[in-house]
Amino acid sequence: MTVMLEQVNQAIHDFPLVASAKGYVDPRDHYYLRNQLLRLLDLDEYTGDELQSTHTDLLEIMDIFVAYAIQTGLIENQQAAREIFEAAVMDLITPLPSVVNQRFWELYQLDPPRATDYFYQLSKANNYIQTRNIARNIAFKGSTPYGEMDITINLSKPEKDPVEIARARELPQVNYPKCPLCMENEGYRGHYNHAARQNHRIIRLTLGEETYGFQYSPYLYYDEHSIVLNEQHFPMRINRESLDHLLEFVTQFPHYFIGSNADLPGVGGSILTHDHYQAGRYEFPMERAQVRKVYPITQHPDVTLATIHWPMSVLRLRSANRPSLLEVADQITTAWREYEDLNCEIKAYTDQPHNTVTPIVRRIGQDYEMDLVLRNNRSTDEFPLGIFHPHPDVQHIKRENIGLIEVMGLAILPPRLKQETEQVAQYLQGLIPIEAVAQNHQEWALSLPKVEGGERAQQVVRQGIADKFTRVLEDAGVFKQDEAGQKGLERFIASLQL
Repeated sequence: MTVMLEQVNQAIHDFPLVASAKGYVDPRDHYYLRNQLLRLLDLDEYTGDELQSTHTDLLEIMDIFVAYAIQTGLIENQQAAREIFEAAVMDLITPLPSVVNQRFWELYQLDPPRATDYFYQLSKANNYIQTRNIARNIAFKGSTPYGEMDITINLSKPEKDPVEIARARELPQVNYPKCPLCMENEGYRGHYNHAARQNHRIIRLTLGEETYGFQYSPYLYYDEHSIVLNEQHFPMRINRESLDHLLEFVTQFPHYFIGSNADLPGVGGSILTHDHYQAGRYEFPMERAQVRKVYPITQHPDVTLATIHWPMSVLRLRSANRPSLLEVADQITTAWREYEDLNCEIKAYTDQPHNTVTPIVRRIGQDYEMDLVLRNNRSTDEFPLGIFHPHPDVQHIKRENIGLIEVMGLAILPPRLKQETEQVAQYLQGLIPIEAVAQNHQEWALSLPKVEGGERAQQVVRQGIADKFTRVLEDAGVFKQDEAGQKGLERFIASLQL
């Protein structure tokens, strides 16, 4: 993209006008914004006073500035450099953190959804949420015995080229910020080994007696995908306090759900070093799962306990009484930490603990609903990645840990599957031989029916992916779906003596 100086002047002219028209800056800030753009672009002069506005999209204007910066050698034409410059430009229309927080809580007093709507729209408008990259993702649904599953092939994160990877390795180690979730990321310039965060803002809130930050994920996996992170940097934990934090969050934001990854490696998320939760405004497939059986709770009759028709082992609690629900949830979590059932391959300890839970909380009217997903991360020689981890025959689709989002029925699959599954679809139509299909998919491709037409082939492949993802979740379930597994689940519930 070659950019003429006239185009840059037009973009400098339009940027403050579009930003103020959309309500992100005050018209009194126009000269200031113009001069900050001149500084970023290393220009001393502006000659656009007589121009008429031609742009209406801030991201399109940003693209002009980035192209000019590359063209004139201000930045290198590499992903990290582009992202740092983009964040610097969009930071100009982003209010200071104190201003964003003040506006958020003013709107919260009127209506909590208005507050989150404001922050969500700002985070998209200033390009912190990478809306254009997210639009590249492939998303579809697949029918399963447990209801529809949500399937995504994640194409939103640009892959670094080899030059950038090599350069990043050569850079000195920097320990600030401590991790990608720490609050000191707010406004951080970034570098080749750390994402640009100049346009990043965090809402401060209190859960229990601790300060947490509320932010959106730059690469949304679902609607209003947000992260609730502890102000302090310490490892993930699942205990009574964290369960109460989840209940407190949905008390403050009843239109959102919230959950936590498990606190043990192998069955949790990718960041175990910083205490955090994930929230959002989305109905996951697990929420729609049918109740299998309801169990009375003698000690807390105002709480219902149920099992649900889901490939993983889930205990669902529901009550309008928050303290009662917390008490039961804590009892179950504590009991599960120590529980063993060798008939179901469940051992609580070897040289380290193995049992934990993945908790999810939502509001249903005035009721609180908490799902406790039972997890175990023990491994063996036969299953080195985990007994309750996707087994080898499904790892061609999903090899990574099964975290909170997958547990709830949303598959986040790697980018490689786009091209690889297109090959499978071509094979099913007879367009290429089986040898042209990626080797790790050949056995699967041979098991699928041959079809005519690209659309039908795509349908078959997508349903096949949904079937495999269902198996992935069944593998991760500690009590299997057969008679022996369900009897094992009954034994655990009976042992609780609730």
